[in-house]
Amino acid sequence: MAPAPAPNILNALEAGRKCRMKKSVIVIAERNTEIAPEITTILRESGVVVRMGDRWPFDHGAAPEKLIALIYQLPANPTAKNLRDSMRQLRSDAPELPVIGCAQSITNWQPRWRQMVTDAGFNAVAESAAQLPAVLREVEEHEPDNEPHQFKVPTDENDSPAVALLKKQELRGALTVISSLHGATNQADAASFSINGLGRLITAERWTVFLIHEHVEPGRRLATLATGAFAGSQPLGFNRNWQFEALGGDASSHLTASKATLEAVATAATVKRSEDRKRILATPLVSGHRVIGAVEGVRSRLSRSFSATDARVLEAVAPSVAHSLANSVRIADAERLSLTDELTRLHNARYLRQFLVNEIKRARRYRTKVAALFLDLDDFKHVNDLHGHLAGSHCLMEVAALLLPSVRDTDCVVRYGGDEFVMILPEAGPDDAGLVAERIRAKVEAHRFTGGRRLSISLTASIGAAVFPDNALSPHQLISSADQAMYAAKAGNKNCIRRAEHPMTDDPGKPDAQMLPGGQFQRIPDEKFIS
Repeated sequence: MAPAPAPNILNALEAGRKCRMKKSVIVIAERNTEIAPEITTILRESGVVVRMGDRWPFDHGAAPEKLIALIYQLPANPTAKNLRDSMRQLRSDAPELPVIGCAQSITNWQPRWRQMVTDAGFNAVAESAAQLPAVLREVEEHEPDNEPHQFKVPTDENDSPAVALLKKQELRGALTVISSLHGATNQADAASFSINGLGRLITAERWTVFLIHEHVEPGRRLATLATGAFAGSQPLGFNRNWQFEALGGDASSHLTASKATLEAVATAATVKRSEDRKRILATPLVSGHRVIGAVEGVRSRLSRSFSATDARVLEAVAPSVAHSLANSVRIADAERLSLTDELTRLHNARYLRQFLVNEIKRARRYRTKVAALFLDLDDFKHVNDLHGHLAGSHCLMEVAALLLPSVRDTDCVVRYGGDEFVMILPEAGPDDAGLVAERIRAKVEAHRFTGGRRLSISLTASIGAAVFPDNALSPHQLISSADQAMYAAKAGNKNCIRRAEHPMTDDPGKPDAQMLPGGQFQRIPDEKFIS
């Protein structure tokens, strides 16, 4: 039986609104402080239900909507202590919710505050209310980071003598594991190398790496990052491919940390004891001055206890394990930030390259369409000239807040550069693209932009639309075709939409084939299709 035709984007959006639970947030401020109206206005305009946390501690109870985040309005002049105290209270009241710090206005935002807010444990930061829709989408797209909890390590525990006490053979094995960790580029590799190495250094039935996680069940706090079971009592050797050898056994990926491991985290010290008919060896993972997790080794009750030498070997390796895990988080964050526009928090042109190449490949395989919308704000230079670049930057954030709720969650919204934006709509044809473009054009025209200073600025947009494979045969051509259509809209008195008119064919020699910049047709180039 042939599949039923897919509904157009408008129908899909409307059906999604009816069947999906609405998203909601809780907005809260310090005592005796009013919540800035810009925050509630921008959230409601983006389709988010706003619930006010007007009591401290607040009662968020059971909501008919899907509660996705807690928005905390930052004080006008936050201090590190104030933010930490507020975060501690927020986590106590709503441990399961991501917490987003939001400045009241970009005019009172200080760049140094970002690090202060991040250090306090907030999941994300919005420099103004206009960034909130993009930040919320970013938080939803990414799983919660494994933010290390603010456990302070006793100063006399920082300089461990474990390495100096190792014998030659033990030291050689420890250095082998440590050196392998330098090649780990993500948490999965770091954890895998650690477990495989520990299984060869110290005989155990199971090794597990736990990380402190703010978003696990209350009372658990330690989430399993990786675990591996080892069969037999004979120690394993370090052969050429030891890092990638499959681990034996059928260990669960969601283990509960032992009391010994919880004690190791709480005291920042190695713990060795018998518990629940098992022998446990656990040591904390310390990065800088914070405990970020623990490593746990388990033997059966019938096995010999872990020795003092076993503890010293584990203590020698643990700092490098912690350092590798912490570095992998920073690498992942840096990669994510490299794909995000700093001002609007939308994706950037680099992300567009990756996304569009993948969507064009998918469309070729399944014989579907991909639409591209190229939006340019009309006469935006006048805003900067009349009101200043700070107001202009805030208007761009407000544009981003209008675009995101105008498309599906699976669509891609990009700040291409300056006052240009690109939307990629997978499985969308010319009619769908036109409907979405008109919705966006009307929203921009009707909106009164505040510029972060409660101004009333009117803006319009010219939008060009193109569709693969109707108007283009490659990612480069699709963007170029939408760009040319946008310039046609500019020539048509602006504040309008133009579609790419000329069809594309597989044969450049045919009379109806349109040659776009580049001089030749491209199939799916590697990734260099946008200059």
